[in-house]
Amino acid sequence: MIYGYIRVSTDRQTVENQRYEINRFCEKSIMVVDKWIEETISGTKTVQERKLGKLLKRMRKDDILICSELSRLGRNLLMIMGILNECMNRDIQVWTIKDNYRLGSDINSKVLAFAFGLSAEIERNLISQRTKEALARKKAEGVILGRPKGSKSKVKKLTGKEAEIKTLLDKRISKSAIARILGVHRLTVTAFVEENLQLLKGNK
Repeated sequence: MIYGYIRVSTDRQTVENQRYEINRFCEKSIMVVDKWIEETISGTKTVQERKLGKLLKRMRKDDILICSELSRLGRNLLMIMGILNECMNRDIQVWTIKDNYRLGSDINSKVLAFAFGLSAEIERNLISQRTKEALARKKAEGVILGRPKGSKSKVKKLTGKEAEIKTLLDKRISKSAIARILGVHRLTVTAFVEENLQLLKGNK
């Protein structure tokens, strides 16, 4: 069995990019994903709290797990290594698109997985440290950080799609269906429609 695994951290992100990458890879490799697993959850959550945990339990020897990149599996070295170790011990392969890894049970795969996980962890820590230092420096210089109270971003994720949304609504297409078409969460569409109600009416 070939499983396609997609994870996003928030409902503001879309799964479509990851699905497209996996589908394009499979087409080139003459492969077909037998089952898709999608979830919106932080990579810091334990594997047991995620759909990924249930998937790993039912996967069998020689199954293949495909994801866009190893960071989709987890956000820290120990979690990624734990998942890869379980897969390798059970002869489950893990393939990634962006990283171009084909991880199995051989020693080269184990060394490669460890090196990737370690470097990714170090890079995240460095980025976090640099960000903290930059914020501390700006604060010391008297710079006010964050968005002013009561202000909202004028540019929304659906800005520029008013006419398209209006057309879909006129065709009595549900907000949930519109969300799927536009690759966003249903609540994003609902909020956008409510905030732009007068504008949408004015497009008649």
